[in-house]
Formats: sequence, structure tokens, C-alpha cells
Amino acid sequence: MKRETLFLKIAVVLMGLPVLALCIFALPEITEYFAEVVPKLAFLQYPFLIGLYITAIVFFFALYQAYKLLTYIDKNEAFSDLSVQALRKIRNCAVTIGVLYVLFMPLIYLMGELDDAPGIIVIGMVIIFGCMVVAVFAAVLKKLLKKAIDIKSENELTI
Repeated sequence: MKRETLFLKIAVVLMGLPVLALCIFALPEITEYFAEVVPKLAFLQYPFLIGLYITAIVFFFALYQAYKLLTYIDKNEAFSDLSVQALRKIRNCAVTIGVLYVLFMPLIYLMGELDDAPGIIVIGMVIIFGCMVVAVFAAVLKKLLKKAIDIKSENELTI
């Protein structure tokens, strides 16, 4: 089981690297470009950038919780309240990111219309859909894990 969780831990770290690179290199340039293209909305450049950085922080927190969950699995503590808490935090992070992107969709739509790039709107919708899928998946896993923990504790009391 250690190999599988090690692979998943590496995958979690590798998922964070492109987002970190985007935050450092691409996001400031994108918001600056948007401010140049639409001078009337240039005042939204920094709030939009801050909002995107907030979503990145929430994303990294969710990745950290996933890493912790894999660590619990390594330590044979998968069926514990710590795992349930990690899944709850992952679900909350996914919902938060989804809600923030729903709030950003008018700006994303504006960027797509002005730059004649409808793909950016699709990307925003995919992010929202992906966040909701992750949130539902984490909620279902949390419920299943909670039931398994309850059954385990009943069996321990019986024996």
C-alpha cells in the first residue's frame, strides 16, 4: 500500500506545481492585459487578481488535506475521525472554489467577449463543474467513511 500512496502523494505535489507557476507567472500578466484592453474596468484588476490568489490558496489547502489523508492511510488510520475531517475540509474547499468562480464568471465572460475567446468561458465552467464533482465525491466518501467508523466501533464494543 505504501507504493500506491507514495504515487498519489507525488501526484498531489505535481498537481500543485502548475497552479503555483500560473500564480507566479501568468495571473499577473492576464489581469494586466485585461486592464489594458478594457480601461473602464481597470479598477477590477487587483480585486480579480486577489480573488484568483484566494482560490489558489484554498486549492493548496485542499491538496494539503489530500496529502494528510494519504498519510493517514499509510499509518493505517484511514478509518478515523481525522480522515473524516480531512474529507470535510476537502469538500468545503471545493465548494468555496466553485462559489468564487461563479462570482468571477461575469468578469470571465467579459474577458472572453472582449478578447473574442469563448474558450475562457468554457474553462471557467469546467472549473466550476469540477469543483462541484469533487465536493459531491468528498461528501459521499465522508458519509461512507463515517458509517464504516460507526460499524467498526460497534464491532469493537461487541467483542
